Amino acid sequence: MRSAQLTIDPAFSIGPADRRLFGSFVEHMGRCVYGGIYEPGHATADSRGLRGDVLQLTRELGVSVVRYPGGNFVSGYRWEDGVGPVGDRPRRLDLAWKTIETNAFGLDEFMTWATEAGVEPMMAVNLGTRGVQEACDLLEYTNHPGGTQLSDLRRKHGAEEPYGVRLWCLGNELDGPWQVGHKTADEYGRLAAETARAMKMIDPSISLVACGSSNRTMSTFASWEATVLEHTYEHVDYISAHTYYDPSDGDRASILASAVDMDNFITDVVATADHVAARQRHKRKLKISFDEWNVWYQSRLQADLDRRGWVEAPALIEDDFTALDAVVVGDLLITLLRHADRVGVACQAQLANVIAPIRTRTGGPAWRQSIFHPFALTARYARGTVLRTEPVSPRYETKKYGDVPVLDTVAVHDEETGALAVFAVNRGDADLPLDLDLRGLPGLRPEQHLTLAAGSAPAATNTEAEPERVTPRELTTPTSDGGRCTVALPACSWNLLRFAPQP
Repeated sequence: MRSAQLTIDPAFSIGPADRRLFGSFVEHMGRCVYGGIYEPGHATADSRGLRGDVLQLTRELGVSVVRYPGGNFVSGYRWEDGVGPVGDRPRRLDLAWKTIETNAFGLDEFMTWATEAGVEPMMAVNLGTRGVQEACDLLEYTNHPGGTQLSDLRRKHGAEEPYGVRLWCLGNELDGPWQVGHKTADEYGRLAAETARAMKMIDPSISLVACGSSNRTMSTFASWEATVLEHTYEHVDYISAHTYYDPSDGDRASILASAVDMDNFITDVVATADHVAARQRHKRKLKISFDEWNVWYQSRLQADLDRRGWVEAPALIEDDFTALDAVVVGDLLITLLRHADRVGVACQAQLANVIAPIRTRTGGPAWRQSIFHPFALTARYARGTVLRTEPVSPRYETKKYGDVPVLDTVAVHDEETGALAVFAVNRGDADLPLDLDLRGLPGLRPEQHLTLAAGSAPAATNTEAEPERVTPRELTTPTSDGGRCTVALPACSWNLLRFAPQP
């Protein structure tokens, strides 16, 4: 039987597990907002129309930051449409998703929802059809204390104190020809730099994210980042990265190795950013905002768009995620943690209904999809310092990524409590014995082994009728001997191994 080995030592640290790595994304797309987080008249909704069941699940998920209002949607959005009395707000055509936007839910409602959910808001500005002035107007509305037209307008609308939004995206995916207001790298880079400079004149405390490539397969990938950062490096704090992994072709070996591609994506963007820093003599290291990532059955989207006309909040890409998808999502989280020194923000897209960990039925219940569980457990237990792990693992062959390791791991050590969390994915089709050497952290005892395995039922999903079909299960906690222990990782599984100090 093949086996693997893993040595963990606190001397080999990567960096802190930033809470912003556990972000999500709310876009005016499909039923993410309407029928998702917002549904007036729902049995659990409050007087503002915010669904209480979704709020509860959002808190349980452990989301730290939420990006809003897009996504492709933001590139044609007028933020002022979504403030003030709801009855006075205009109905608009949303070109991004071919829908009618009622604007019943807008900026002020989102800020209220974010407070209730206990998440940090991350706002995106429209640099597709708009520019510097509109971005500055939005910042004045949200962050200026008062005494100006727009800050006093916010106060008139019921928010006496500034919203104090710290994270701002300078547009969205403007390298993409599908984007309203698509631009070349030079066009976008100059506009982003001018917008960043003006926004920081209003509020120097904000952090700004420049648009990176929409995905690693774009023909302009890396050259886009290089050109944009030539314009913006001194003005921004992050460069964005987006990626989705599509299981539709049935290539199980490759989809299970998706994290290999994400790992290479991050490495390439870091190299490009550091090259620009060297050329321009910057000492500061730029970080990545990986503010869109997930598993997504993308082949289904065009059919959704083609089959209808202009309607309100249609069901779009409401993928039913499988146990196998949950293992992939858990592995992507491992990759983000492993790059905690350079990835400062990450947002899984999206929160509710649209390729989401939370599903709802309009007028009915909300439930956890399979991918909910690895996210929630990682957010709960990945606290402290991320440690570098170099596992010795068997390997297997994939069509897309070549020869890859069967085992993927990361460890997080909480110095305050002494606890250790090891996250491990077995991509193989057989159980994998893992020998753990913890002699660098003496005095730890195994406390829990949780697994979410897809080996026996990879296509299993959670549904309204069976909302708990795919959930983590607890296995027998391994025993340790002199700082070593052996644990069996089930076939095709995501695992959490928790260790605590000896009492």
